This record gives sequence, structure tokens and C-alpha cells, in this order.
Amino acid sequence: MDRTSVKGVVGDAPPPESYWITVWKNCQGLLFGREGKIFWLFVGIFLFAYFLPLGKPRVQEAVLESFLMLQAYARNHTLTCVIPALFIAGAIITFLSQASVMRYLGPTANKFMAYSVASVSGTILAVCSCSVLPMFAGIYTMGAGLGPATAFLYSGPGINILAIFLTARVLGFDLGLARVIGAVGFAFIVGLFMAFVFRKEEKEKVEAVMQLPPPEAPRRPFWQTSVFFFSLVVFLIFAAWVTPRDVTIHLQDGQQVQAVVLEERSHDLIFQLAQEWGDKKKDDQLILLKEQVQRLEREPSLALAVAQNKFYLAGAVLLLILVMLWRWFNREEINEWLHHTWEFTKLLAPLLYGGVLAVGFVSALIPAQYVASLVGDNSLSSNFIAAIIGAFWYFATLTEVPITQALVKMGMAPGPSLALLLAGPALSLPNMIVIGRVMGWKKTGVFVIVIVIISTLAGLFYGNVVQ
Repeated sequence: MDRTSVKGVVGDAPPPESYWITVWKNCQGLLFGREGKIFWLFVGIFLFAYFLPLGKPRVQEAVLESFLMLQAYARNHTLTCVIPALFIAGAIITFLSQASVMRYLGPTANKFMAYSVASVSGTILAVCSCSVLPMFAGIYTMGAGLGPATAFLYSGPGINILAIFLTARVLGFDLGLARVIGAVGFAFIVGLFMAFVFRKEEKEKVEAVMQLPPPEAPRRPFWQTSVFFFSLVVFLIFAAWVTPRDVTIHLQDGQQVQAVVLEERSHDLIFQLAQEWGDKKKDDQLILLKEQVQRLEREPSLALAVAQNKFYLAGAVLLLILVMLWRWFNREEINEWLHHTWEFTKLLAPLLYGGVLAVGFVSALIPAQYVASLVGDNSLSSNFIAAIIGAFWYFATLTEVPITQALVKMGMAPGPSLALLLAGPALSLPNMIVIGRVMGWKKTGVFVIVIVIISTLAGLFYGNVVQ
């Protein structure tokens, strides 16, 4: 090799980095890489524990409230909503082909059909903003278009048919109707807006899928896969079935009163009175310890019959699912399903429980009277504040109704009430943390912003034009 060649080879080599540049890059990796995130998490936990003023009664109440909220989430949602949803998400990854998901929910799918299915899916799923996340993660990971996936993410908890009826019953027919119209319409708007903003990435996703080799032939007939997934959803519906709320309370002292059950906690029950009782007026809230209540009597109905036998019905469906697994699926597929379900559990469960604890702690520190004072009129700022509060506050299934009712009694205006009901069930701090991990923080930020904006505008319109 001549001198020119040697010089050319040496000249092509990158210049050596300075000592301080190398140190800076190492620090960046340490502070902002994967290990850095764990380090800052430990630092945050240490500082929180070190400086938390546990001697103050309000802080003690907040700590207790955070664990009460976590307990309520574990008792009322984990076994009946979250775990079935995790198994459905694992089944989507395992048993649905990417081609099938792309055909019906992908960026190139029939938009009217895809958005229609996604926007009304919440009518049968009695899930909260957290319980819907495993199913969203499943269909999004398999290649569903960003628009239909986010429309499903919004509508899943937002159009719960039980919540709509309870809203109309407790807060009035007008607000219940406005909620269902807004929830269905906004699911379309949110999905279309997300697809438009990130249309370049969606186009790249389509091009990448088009480069994939042809999908393998299905391992089983399409009807078997359809029946299997239908059974999984039916199991979720029965397991999460909510008992009718209209009751006659029989107290231990022999008194009776008509009421609507708003929330059942570990030690007490919260009702809305359906008649005057003593010094309390109709529509007042009533909190009774469980020891004070002899029994709750409900009018016979199909919904009550299903609620009383829901675990038998869910058990029968589960038995059918086990028979299908035995007859139609091999051991390798079942192991793969369990593996994907466990991977989703590791991703979602810590974030969900941590978020619920955080929301319970913060919400107990902020007096409800203070919140109500910020949303006492139908101005733009009041509706915006209500939408922001709803976006970060965690609402378990149906609890947004009694919380909104309490705020209305403290002076919350009609417009902000609707803004809270439209933003609240679809979003929460735990929800944001999880979807940020699933689809990225940029998309999550846009998703949150668009929901806050349209909820604010809907509340402003409802408060100033309809009322």
C-alpha cells in the first residue's frame, strides 16, 4: 500500500473524542437512558418518603384515601375487568393475524366501518379508562390504525350504557343525552384528528406492512376464532355486570327509604335519595355504614336477574372457553397466549396501580369545595378547568356520576359538568402513563390535548346555548 493510500485510510477515520465529550455522553446514558429512569424513580421515591409531612392530618387522610382507592380498584375492577381484558389483549396478539386486524381496523380499512365499530364499542363494555387499556394495547400492537385505535380508547369507557342511564337518572335527561351524543361523536373526531396529525407515520406503517411476506394460512377456520373471541368478550361482560342501582334501603332500626346506589366502598355505602326522608330532601346524598343497613331490596328485572347470576353465567362461558381451548388450540399456542398476557400484565399493572395511588393521594389533598369554586359558571375558563380536572382525575366505572353530582351541589355549572363527564371517564393519570408507554408520549400528548379541547368546547356550547 502506497503512502497516498495509507493517508486516505487514516484521514477517513473519525477524530478522537475529547475527554469531556466522552464523559458527557456517559453521563447522558446514565441519567437519561433506561438505567437513568430507574435511578430517577428511586430518587423520587426517596424524596417523597423523606419530605412527606405525615404529621399533618390532611396528609394522613390523603395517604389513607390513596390506599382506599387502590383497594376499591382491586376489589371492584381487577378480577372482573382488568384480568379478563389482559387475557383478551394476549389473545389478540396470539390468535389474530396482523392481516385480519389491518383489514378491519388498519389505516387502509373502510373508514366508516372501522370508526363506527370503534366508536360504539363502549356501549357493551362496562370498563373504566384503565381497564380498556389492555385491549387497546393489543389491537394497536397488531397494527390497527391510530385513528380507529384511539377512537376505541376514547369510546370504551366513555359510552358505557350503564353510565349513560345513571347520568340521566341522577343528573337529568338533558345531561345524559348530551353525554351520549358527545361521547359517540367525539370518538369519531378524536380518531380522525389523530389519524390526520400522524398521517405520515400511518403511511409509513402501511408501507411497512405491504413489504411483509404474505401471511400464513390460518391454523383454524375463521368461525372458530370468531366464536372464541366472542366468548371472551361475553365473559368480560358478565364478569363486569353492574347490579341495578335503584333500591329500597331496609335499615336495622326498621325504617325504609327509596334511593339510588352511587358507590359501595369497603365500610360504607353512598346513596342518592329518591324521596324525602327526615331532614333530608330528595336528591340529597346519604352515606350509611354497612352495619346500619339490613338489606337492599331491588325491583325484579332482567338486569337484576343477570346480576344475581352473573358469576354462574360467567362460569358457564369460561367452561365453554376451556372446551374450545382443549379442542381447537394446541399447547404451544396456549403457552404463547399466556406469555403475551403476562407481558401485558408486567407492562400495565405497575403503572395502573401506581397511578391510582397517586390520584387518590392528590385528590384527597384538594378540597371538593375548592374545585367547585373554580367551575361555578359557564365561561371558557370554567369549562377548560373542568376538562383538565377530568383528564387527570381517575374515575372508576360509574363513579363519575356521584362525583359530578357532589360538585353540582357545591355550585358547579351545567357546562363544566358535561366537560367533566366527557373528559373524565376517557382519561386519567394512570391511563396517560400507560398509553404513553404503548404509543409514545408525543401521540399521547396530542390525544390528551384534543380530548380536553373538544370537552371544553362541548361544555361551553351546552352551558351557554342549551341551558
